[in-house]
Amino acid sequence: MGLYLGFSILWILGICKSNYLKLALVSNVVFMLGLGFGRLLSFVLDGTPTFAFVFGTFGELVLGFYGLWVLSRFK
Repeated sequence: MGLYLGFSILWILGICKSNYLKLALVSNVVFMLGLGFGRLLSFVLDGTPTFAFVFGTFGELVLGFYGLWVLSRFK
């Protein structure tokens, strides 16, 4: 739980203070894509889960790839 809270604080700092924006984006991309690809691996190994987990996986992958897109436009 502490890890989630720590990342949340970092992401809020990235929203409020531009000095933390790039760090917040990178950590968000790593976090979301790590969760999303981990769940995809679980789908392959364990089979298809409930709709809520499939929807969550889709959301995590969208947020991760959106973060990559924002980082690619970041100057």
